[in-house]
Amino acid sequence: MRSISDEFPQLPGLRYLNHAAVGPWPRRSAEAVSRFAEQNARSGALHYADWLEVEKRLRIRLQRLLNAPSCADIALVKSTSEALSFVAFGLDWRPGDQVVISNEEFTSNRVVWEALAPQGVEVIQVSLQQNDPEAELLDACGRRTRLMAISAVQYASGLRLDLSRLGDGCRQRGVLLCVDAIQQLGALPLDVQASQCGFAMADGHKWLLGPEGLGVFYCRGDLREQLKLHEFGWHMLEHSGDFERQDWQVARSARRFECGSPNMLGATALEASLSLLEEVGPGEVAKALQERVQWLLDGLARIPGTSLLSPSAPQRRAGIVTFSLAGRDHQALFQQLKASQVVCALRGGGIRLSPHFYSEARVIEETLQVLRLLAAR
Repeated sequence: MRSISDEFPQLPGLRYLNHAAVGPWPRRSAEAVSRFAEQNARSGALHYADWLEVEKRLRIRLQRLLNAPSCADIALVKSTSEALSFVAFGLDWRPGDQVVISNEEFTSNRVVWEALAPQGVEVIQVSLQQNDPEAELLDACGRRTRLMAISAVQYASGLRLDLSRLGDGCRQRGVLLCVDAIQQLGALPLDVQASQCGFAMADGHKWLLGPEGLGVFYCRGDLREQLKLHEFGWHMLEHSGDFERQDWQVARSARRFECGSPNMLGATALEASLSLLEEVGPGEVAKALQERVQWLLDGLARIPGTSLLSPSAPQRRAGIVTFSLAGRDHQALFQQLKASQVVCALRGGGIRLSPHFYSEARVIEETLQVLRLLAAR
């Protein structure tokens, strides 16, 4: 195993703190894609069986990462949004059914439920600003509530919720739990069995350090057949390789949600990225990330005029630190940071910084120094 610094050969002077948006690939992922491209150029699909082995390893890694009971619970999807749509338009809704979400959800985890309005489904938005957001969410679940759809970590504020508590509360109320895991998976451990969720989904291009266009959809075994399918093709069939067969049935596994040809290029990159996260270990990744978040929090606290917009308690945070600077236009501040090669994002009424486990101390300290200089102007 090469050193972590060798895995991320970023440009000199670059301060990359934007993993909550799009994360850089490790060197091994870039090399894997390069080998895949070269092989494809020279021999096409001659070694397709080897590609299938990579895809198989990817499913196994994702199963372990989510602690799913079986690889049969794992589907490879284009995006979190696609997986959310499989749930939203797969369940058999009745007029008057309710979906509980928060008022801080990313667009994809809001509009997909609001799009059910023609079927008579009502969306209940719950504020997470109270001292006990889990209690607020669970209290909003009434006799007509069918499902709670919640982000494990809110994309703007970085607030992390107690999924096990939500899962237990939903089970007691007969409510399905759907977890948008994109801002936690790869940053902190996530256990779909401990959370008792029915569905969980995430893209590969943030904390998983993979490419855009490939994500994971966990669907609990007892719920798979409850989701009506709207996409059909050769790959989602139980006997997907038997092209002469005239009778057919959809796959019993979560592959039923994969209607067409797999994204082999994306699988090559993501499998390599997950191999790095596994080598480091989820616990070590989480520990290193929390250390870097704390460095940022401590440094920001020493800059006059800084207001933290993210939770500081360790149990309430993942990898997101959002802040504002008194008297400063956030758009202008964002552009100034960009000009100083600080890669971050405008979110939640402020500047969002999101390091990862490998982020060097230099990156944190140089970013804080840039902010100190800008605050002093």
